Amino acid sequence: MGQFNGGMNELMRQAARMQRKIEQVKKECGDKQVSASAVGDKVKATVTLNGKVSRIEIDPEFLAAEGIELALDSACAAINTALEQADKDMEAELAKVTGGAKIPGMV
Repeated sequence: MGQFNGGMNELMRQAARMQRKIEQVKKECGDKQVSASAVGDKVKATVTLNGKVSRIEIDPEFLAAEGIELALDSACAAINTALEQADKDMEAELAKVTGGAKIPGMV
């Protein structure tokens, strides 16, 4: 029985260490940026790996020709694509710490 408790304590210590590494990676990588575009680069969105939108660019000629509705729809598409890429990039960074294991409640 004592053997099991020792193993459990070590498991808890390892989990705590991994949690700290995960938090550190999220902090270090969170400000990295990724960009995506829509309608042939007429609309571009830049987001951080933490999922914050940092910049939206809309080609003025596209806006004048197509109007605000299409420009905003295109901005949404670009933002969503950028956020998906940011999620993938963050998962890749975290996989370096977790070895690719999905750990409930940690990642």
